[in-house]
Amino acid sequence: MDQLLAMRAFSRVVEAGGFTRAADSLDMPIATVSKLVRELEAHLGVQLLQRTTRRVTVTPEGQDYYAKSTRVLRDLEDIDASFNLARGKPRGHLRIDVGGSTARDVLVPLLPDFVASYPDIRIDLGVSDRSVDLIGDNVDCVIRGGPLDSSSLVARHLGDATMITCATPAYLKQYGTPAYPDELKNGHRLVSYVSSQTGRAVPFRFECDGEKTEIKVEHRIGVNESNAHLAACVAGLGIVQTFAYAAGSSLRDGSLVEILKPWRPAPYPFRVVYPQTRHVTHRLRVFIDWLLEVFPARLNEGESPANAASSNAKLRTRRAVRTG
Repeated sequence: MDQLLAMRAFSRVVEAGGFTRAADSLDMPIATVSKLVRELEAHLGVQLLQRTTRRVTVTPEGQDYYAKSTRVLRDLEDIDASFNLARGKPRGHLRIDVGGSTARDVLVPLLPDFVASYPDIRIDLGVSDRSVDLIGDNVDCVIRGGPLDSSSLVARHLGDATMITCATPAYLKQYGTPAYPDELKNGHRLVSYVSSQTGRAVPFRFECDGEKTEIKVEHRIGVNESNAHLAACVAGLGIVQTFAYAAGSSLRDGSLVEILKPWRPAPYPFRVVYPQTRHVTHRLRVFIDWLLEVFPARLNEGESPANAASSNAKLRTRRAVRTG
């Protein structure tokens, strides 16, 4: 039996809550993961997991072994990382999750700089507006906007995105251009962003000179993915509130028009989030440090791809100066 591999397999089953998800995250057949855990139980002489047709439950002995084995696995990772750090080359696999429009308009245009700076780090980018289970899904970190869902997570503030309200010129010609938020209640068609967590439409929020207001009217269209939400607006289905960086190209080419500009919503905070219990590897640490350096500017009004490339070039120049 490869005891180290068996320990890793058992730990992933506990974290993922089952053999199928554990096998997927380890890129192993389910039968192999099950065999490793059985061999580990036979080696220890105790039952670590209680298996039924519907669920896997960790026994008290399994909980104790999980706590002790994860410390060993983290120590081994620290040893590996110390040698990588000595060579100045963080390496390994990073699993990152990010929302749709944030991936398309913010992170992906910046990633060439990170990939060029850290060629030995392999990235799996999960793109979805749905929340993920960082431990169960074996995700190293997520980039999300809005309030935190759990106090068990560590969050680093990445900056604040400008929120705008917009519609197509054709829509405004047909329905008129509102001058105040309350006018949205008078026959306007709203395309709401529907939270994938709650299933509820996010209200339209406005702020002007310290005055705040929310508009809650029945929406004609609700969308739970940020890129499709903006696409519905571009298609002329109604008014949306979205990130300025997402709507930037449509605003520049005239296919969308910002309305109610004096009543822009409060800036929307973005964070990189990871579990308190997860060991921060060298590769995750350099990724977070990189995000803190490059992400805030990109959250602003929405650079063009050319400007993003220019920002990447300037960042590489600054790094070369620092390390030269």
